[in-house]
Amino acid sequence: METALFYIFAALTLASGLLVIVSRNPITSAMFLVITIAFLAGLFVLLHAFFLAAVQILVYAGAVMVLFLFVIMLLDLRAEERRRFNTFGIAAGIIGIVSLGYVLISTIIKARPGVGATATLEGATAPLGKVLFTNYLLPFEILSVLLLVAMVGVILLSKRDLR
Repeated sequence: METALFYIFAALTLASGLLVIVSRNPITSAMFLVITIAFLAGLFVLLHAFFLAAVQILVYAGAVMVLFLFVIMLLDLRAEERRRFNTFGIAAGIIGIVSLGYVLISTIIKARPGVGATATLEGATAPLGKVLFTNYLLPFEILSVLLLVAMVGVILLSKRDLR
């Protein structure tokens, strides 16, 4: 039963993630992102990581998506709809996706997933916090600075349009 639910949640997560990218309307993309986050929470529940599933729903689907929707409403969507595709941007994006895919696949092959793997975070929050703030402190801080820079950039873009 768990295997079937995993495949269902994984397929729905991939499908809704693809709809986030393909959708032309930013509001629709944001709603598909909420659905993707909900399916990811279902995958966390299947892994018995109930705290991560709750955080996924409360923090990401709740607070962060509200922030994204406010940002979308602040931006001028009519100017974005008139914009043409840039061939250099598309080519650079394809090169970036291919290189990221290569790095991901080569990392998975070198890591040999499933060999000697044991679940160490069986839903407990104390080991999760300890691992997050000891082994992964630098990526955690880099992510927080990246989110701060993104918020400042959006605020500056919206202020520039008001002048």
